[in-house]
Order: sequence, then structure tokens, then C-alpha cells
Amino acid sequence: MSVREHLRVMVVDDMGVSRALVTNALDEMGVTHYAAEADPRAALSKLTVAPVHLVLCDMNMPGMNGLELLEALRRNPTTANIGFVVITGSPTPDIIQQGQKLRLNNLVAKPFTTATLRTAIEQVIGKRL
Repeated sequence: MSVREHLRVMVVDDMGVSRALVTNALDEMGVTHYAAEADPRAALSKLTVAPVHLVLCDMNMPGMNGLELLEALRRNPTTANIGFVVITGSPTPDIIQQGQKLRLNNLVAKPFTTATLRTAIEQVIGKRL
């Protein structure tokens, strides 16, 4: 089984268009096992029950931002080692610094291409897609 067929991903973004852009990029990469969630709190609940290998998460969402979701995942032994990539239109030094403290695996700036997202994912999983 190839990495593409084995990798399980959760896409978390409150904007439907943004979720579609990420899932379309995953489709282009041949990643077949992914779920998408609009609500970060619902994503946290689902990930606690059924962890994935990688979360691709928007930074700015109502109720819980991307780094807050990352922090919640890192506090739970079941989800502490999930790979986590934040996707943001404003990769500020503060976001990068907070992310480093929380063991953020990577950051992708918007707008992104399938190639840049693929590179970011490969840097996290350590294998080529």
C-alpha cells in the first residue's frame, strides 16, 4: 500500500471554499483517506475518538483557532503526536513562535498551490506522496 493510500488526513476550516481547495489538492496528490470538518471543536472530538496521521488546519476560525486546536491535541496522549500543518493568510512571527512552542509541524501560507502543500506534507510525514 502506498503512502497516498495509507495516509489519513483531517482538513479543518470554517470556510467551505477553503476546505474545497485543500481537499482538491489532496485529490490531485492521490490522497484517498481524508475527512473535512468546518468546526474545530467537532474536529477535536472526532480526532480524540479516531486519530489521523495529519491535520491540515486553517488558523483563523470562530470559537477556536488553529493553534488552540493544536494545543488541545498536544495535551491529549491519544492525539499528542498527530502531524499538524497550519494554513494561514498571515504567517506572522507571533503565529510561528506560538506554533514552535506547541510543536507545530509546518505552516503553509495562503494562497498555496498543490505543489507547496505537497512539500509541506512531505516535510511532516517524511515520505514522498
